[in-house]
Amino acid sequence: MEALLNPHHPRYPSTPNPAGPAYWVTPRHLAGDDGILADRITGLLTEAGWTSWTTARSTWLFLSPGRLCGAEWILPDNLFHLGDLPVAWQVSARPAADSALAEWNAYFTAGTPHEAVADFLLAVEARTDPALNYDGPEAVLDALTALGWARDVDRPETTAWDPGLSAGFTWGPAPAEIQDADPRPDLMGWQVWAEPVLGAPYQWAATFSPSVPHDLVAAFAASLASPAPVLRRTLPEGTEGRLILTRAH
Repeated sequence: MEALLNPHHPRYPSTPNPAGPAYWVTPRHLAGDDGILADRITGLLTEAGWTSWTTARSTWLFLSPGRLCGAEWILPDNLFHLGDLPVAWQVSARPAADSALAEWNAYFTAGTPHEAVADFLLAVEARTDPALNYDGPEAVLDALTALGWARDVDRPETTAWDPGLSAGFTWGPAPAEIQDADPRPDLMGWQVWAEPVLGAPYQWAATFSPSVPHDLVAAFAASLASPAPVLRRTLPEGTEGRLILTRAH
């Protein structure tokens, strides 16, 4: 299954070398996942008390203590792509523990900064009702512009860009492959991506189905746009000259 975003084929980052140099890196949205997206999120969910098991498809499924939220590491299955990037994590929520159908889904490809995925999951976990939407899309755009992103000149109500124009966050028609409990066509959902070099392969992408509460998307957006540096040992390809590096001691 594929939601077409870009015709190129970027590679998944290699496993970082623990003995190699470490750097504090900004901006966060271009820092990649250091090759540890699986480890960081599984560690977070395990510490939070989520139960887990390996599925018949060799994926790794986590269920929250209240049984309302699920997170699945689906990269081994490798059937779902955003553009040509393999989706690594799929997060979902349902309105009640006995509901068979997820209310919404969020998808994060390999390479997505793990800090932003973690903050999204922490916001999900903090909700006693993760399927309900309280805010409008302005919550997401406000979170971005408060941290220096700029609204698109032609689409200020739906789209924002980072100061270097290397990442975009937009609210628009969700790809048909994105699963949501609301069956109506042409519903709006959030999509975000990083493109260090115009016309080159996307570094990573994420998509939120139409029913994902805007405040949860805003938590991801605020983390992604945070000016705080992140620690990395593996730097993504194509980011030469786009990252500010400080050697970690």
